[in-house]
Amino acid sequence: MRAELITRFKDVAPDGEVIEMVIWRIPRPAPPCAHDFKYRLVLVVQGERIIGFDNERGKGDHCHLDGAERPYAFVDIDTLVEDFIAEVERWRNAR
Repeated sequence: MRAELITRFKDVAPDGEVIEMVIWRIPRPAPPCAHDFKYRLVLVVQGERIIGFDNERGKGDHCHLDGAERPYAFVDIDTLVEDFIAEVERWRNAR
């Protein structure tokens, strides 16, 4: 089995804010992850990553929030997207 693209979404707002989500199903988990997904979800404002969720090989599932990298407890793709959108909304409301 080859990697299968699940979704690729990118939105650039008039003010330059960028939201991008890329999710792949991969043949084997990327260590140390136990699931078969590779993902990158990011909010970029003025060229700076504000929020990010990803599972880089060797690091596993994690997120970047408020300038800090934290572990992320991956459940499934729907929850991942919901958690990302919730963090984007939290950040927007805090501005």
